[in-house]
Amino acid sequence: MPKPSIGRIVHYLSHGTPGGEYQPQCRAAIVTEEPRGDSDLIALAVLNPDGMHFNRYVPQSEDERRGGTWHWPERTEEN
Repeated sequence: MPKPSIGRIVHYLSHGTPGGEYQPQCRAAIVTEEPRGDSDLIALAVLNPDGMHFNRYVPQSEDERRGGTWHWPERTEEN
């Protein structure tokens, strides 16, 4: 896996609401701070339809996608 660096685009999975009214949603995000030391936590500027959200100390979760984590965008097949 590549190392996240400032300016790279990743996907952020929102938390959704505890009661399930809103499900977790995948959002585009820009890396604003790289991991330090052995940490995998990064800072993100999350792009939402109604504005931006800034989030620090976001963990990566490639396989077990859960709210409040980031992952690399999925690859799409070109026709």
